[in-house]
Amino acid sequence: MIRRLLLVCFMMLSAAPALAVNPDEVLADPVLEERARGLSAQLRCMVCQNQSIDDSNAELAKDLRILVRERLTSGDSDEAVINYVVSRYGEFVLLNPRFEQKTLLLWGAPVIVLLAGAAAMLVAARRRSGKATGTALSAEERAKLDALLKS
Repeated sequence: MIRRLLLVCFMMLSAAPALAVNPDEVLADPVLEERARGLSAQLRCMVCQNQSIDDSNAELAKDLRILVRERLTSGDSDEAVINYVVSRYGEFVLLNPRFEQKTLLLWGAPVIVLLAGAAAMLVAARRRSGKATGTALSAEERAKLDALLKS
């Protein structure tokens, strides 16, 4: 039983590296293919939106993979290929947006939220530090405490 379970787990995990790139799309030059894979991993599938075109089985992703490979075989640099795809599909096609003036809020938002949270915690801590916590002991409680401390 355990062997079967391990076999099933192995088979499921061995399929994980198999990406959506079809054998007919693979370039003969391994260096160009490696560059194409790297670029495809940076580009968002416009249909799936949470996958790169390298991982997606959508027709548009296949078309983009072919486009990337065509541009590379024609001699374009990686930057030129990315710029070409962005010019056709917009900045949204990038899984990792560029750091530019129009994306400054996108990149700065985590820092802004972190600083706002730290400021809120600081204000809350300062408000609390001036106030007494708890209530004063009654005469009976004070007498019991004094008796415990004396013994």
